Amino acid sequence: MREAEVRALLMDPATKSPVVLLKDRNSTKAMPIWIAEPEAISIALELQGQRFPRPLPHDLMKELLAALGATLVQVVITQIKDGVFYAKLVLRDAQGEVKELDSRPSDAIALALRVRAPIFIADEVFEQASIESPFAEEEQFEKFVEQEFSLAEIRRRLQESESGSNE
Repeated sequence: MREAEVRALLMDPATKSPVVLLKDRNSTKAMPIWIAEPEAISIALELQGQRFPRPLPHDLMKELLAALGATLVQVVITQIKDGVFYAKLVLRDAQGEVKELDSRPSDAIALALRVRAPIFIADEVFEQASIESPFAEEEQFEKFVEQEFSLAEIRRRLQESESGSNE
């Protein structure tokens, strides 16, 4: 598994869909995941340190965990199937028992950001969906996003790799 961090929240110009970019902490590679707008808003608010006047679902999830004495140990992006990413929440309950719950990656990421839990990506998923990107310096990253980051090309590559693995 690879530990990742949320590096950016972007908008795919072709589909007008939000994309969260997860960067591998130990390389220059990153992995984009297309997400829905409500989750993008929730992630963006947390990244910016802002609060919505009323609790958003991920704020409520954080409060529920605390009220039950549970903690989010980690989030794991576990697989990609038919272009859809899957994730698990790894929780420790009040008795210390570890439980895993299925989750959408966007919900898992939004919750992980709120409770400062680590985000991991399964190696197989990362190998299939990651891209090389120049993250060494902030200026290089900005240039990369503005000029070279082709979400349409990445989406095409993912679809091609999936159709090849289904044969």
